[in-house]
Amino acid sequence: MKNLDKGTVIRTVLLFIALINQGLIMFGKPVLPISEDQVKTLTDTLYLAGSMIDNPCRWFKNNYVTSKGQQEEKD
Repeated sequence: MKNLDKGTVIRTVLLFIALINQGLIMFGKPVLPISEDQVKTLTDTLYLAGSMIDNPCRWFKNNYVTSKGQQEEKD
């Protein structure tokens, strides 16, 4: 157990939280009292934020925009 890295522990804990949440929902006991509209708004906001961060990073990485990158492209 001491050889597990932090990422494995976090993923395992989140898995158990998700399973407990599913079980509670199956028995009609919602964990968080939020409406479907609030969930939709939250997911839309997270997708937008992710796109705003991810797309420029991918663009920068896949294009030769720095002088060093332009020199590497020529070689």
